[in-house]
Amino acid sequence: MTNPATTSLLDRANLDRDAVRREVSRGLEGADDGELFLEFGQTEALVFDNGRLKQATYDTSQGFGLRAVKDDAVGYAHSSDVSIPALIRAADAVAAVRGGYAGTFAAAPAHTNVRLYGDENPLDGPAFEAKVKLLGEIDAYVRDKDPRVRQVSASLTATWQVVEILRPDGESYRDIRPLVRVNISVVAGQGDRQESGSKGYGGREGYARFIETKAWRDAADGALREALVNLESVPARPERWTWC
Repeated sequence: MTNPATTSLLDRANLDRDAVRREVSRGLEGADDGELFLEFGQTEALVFDNGRLKQATYDTSQGFGLRAVKDDAVGYAHSSDVSIPALIRAADAVAAVRGGYAGTFAAAPAHTNVRLYGDENPLDGPAFEAKVKLLGEIDAYVRDKDPRVRQVSASLTATWQVVEILRPDGESYRDIRPLVRVNISVVAGQGDRQESGSKGYGGREGYARFIETKAWRDAADGALREALVNLESVPARPERWTWC
């Protein structure tokens, strides 16, 4: 299987580039602006709640969107089927928005050549078993910190998105967007009262920096501290107004 990090999404879908450009040009002929937008994405989420793994999901998705702008009208067609027949139908749909209108196609945006993120796919990082073990460690750590802890929920989520934009003038743009998120929530209680606190952090890179012991312990401490502050809080005294 081709690697989306190093391979065009057109090639990954085994699409003939000339046929793609022909249909994009046909659909956007006479429009003021528009483009073909392709996307490939992977997502995973693990949720550990009350001492056990409660949820584990994984999803892969792909698709395209074709947009045509005519004056103040916009035609848009999309499909999860990345194929020439689907693109032909999309081109037919967006071409209908022209209605005889003939515009001057906008100039392509300039390339910045600035890469904000790396190609690393977070989902290729730690094994599933290692992630589950980490969530269990977070749960045990928080519960050992204070006997008033009644519930702990910890989650790891990661997405990896590749987007590619193709314009009828031949210009193309590509971006890779990794994202990792760690969330920890705590419920602390005393008697009939209980309060909650939460902390989350993440960023657009792989798992490594976010699952270090210090990182998740800082977040766990913050979530617990918030829950305990809420638990120990007292209602504010009502203000007394003096009328003159």
